[in-house]
Order: sequence, then C-alpha cells, then structure tokens
Amino acid sequence: DGQGCCGALALHSGELALARSQALANIQEFPPDVDAIITNAAGCGSGIQEYPLIFKETQHSEAATEFSGKVMDVSVFLSQFGVEPPQGLPRAINIAYHDACHLAHAQGVKLPPQNLLEQISGVTLTTLPDAELCCGSAGMYNIEQPEIARELGRRKAQLILDSGVEIVVSGNVGCLVQLRMHLNNHVPSIPIMHTIEFIDRAYQGDIQ
Repeated sequence: DGQGCCGALALHSGELALARSQALANIQEFPPDVDAIITNAAGCGSGIQEYPLIFKETQHSEAATEFSGKVMDVSVFLSQFGVEPPQGLPRAINIAYHDACHLAHAQGVKLPPQNLLEQISGVTLTTLPDAELCCGSAGMYNIEQPEIARELGRRKAQLILDSGVEIVVSGNVGCLVQLRMHLNNHVPSIPIMHTIEFIDRAYQGDIQ
C-alpha cells in the first residue's frame, strides 16, 4: 500500500536526492520474499533497473541491486510464465505495436510483447517504418524539449496513419499519451491501447 513513484521522472530532471528518496521508499515497502516485481510501464521498469546505479557505493547498494533484479515488464513475466492466448477475435484486425524506447532500448525487451499479441488469432501485427525511433515522449523530453518532441510525435503519427492500421498498441504510459495527442484529431479515430489492455479486451471478446 505504501508504494509510490519509482523516481524515474526525478532522475530524468536531475533531482538525484528526490529519486533516491522515492526509490528507497519502494525498496523498503515491497516484501523481500517475492520472486518477481511486475511493472506495466516501460519508463518505470527502466527507472527501477537503474536503482543499483543511483545507490552505487552507498549503504543501500546491495538492497537496490536485489530489488532491481526482481523487476520485470509484465510482458516478459507473462511470456516466461506462459499464458493461454485468447480464443480469437470476432474479426481479423490489423494493429501496430509501437516499441517504447524505455522497453526496447533501455531494457532490451522487444519480442515478448509482440509474441503475446501475435498469439491472438485474427491479429495481424504491422511493423511501422522507423519503428526504432522515439515518439517524442522520452520521460520528460516532451516537457523539456517540446518543439523537438512535437516533431517526433507528428512524424510517428503520420507513419501510423500511412500504415492503415486500426489500433496502436504500446507498453508505456508516456508513449500512449504522446501518440493519443498527435492522433486525436484524426477521423475516424485510431484507438491507442496498452499491450495488456488490448490482450484483456481480446479475452473478453471486446475488440470491435
């Protein structure tokens, strides 16, 4: 109940003392006997995996390393644990998976979320051109460098529109907000969903 912000945003803005304070609160809050700590936000997962760096050569170094080593993205956990895929969708649907930078580049997680999506009968997964490029969110980049972030977001949105996909899926809240903002005026609208939200709705047969 006492968990709070992971500290990634403070770390992005150079507030090391605040990032350490938020990180330590989480390290002390989570029970030590769990096998895995799951996150569904790529930015948070990436930030937590940097705990050993921000506590290097401090009294909390060992605890930070142990805690960080248990943290994994929900897509990685589900892929390792093994889940039975949804029965299938009412109709075939073409979706784009947007590789969040904090997941693909910082954590090296690319295939697990795509594999989970491709297991769903009826799903065609489209790879966007320049998929490795940032959408412009990048932690606090869209606040600190709004003009560059806006251009990156506009470019990513245009690539999505040109692809003809019906739904865009990603694993990071910052990317979801950025993509939604730049696709908001498109008619008809293109739904933007978290990977797990899409899978959950597929289980319920709620993908129209």
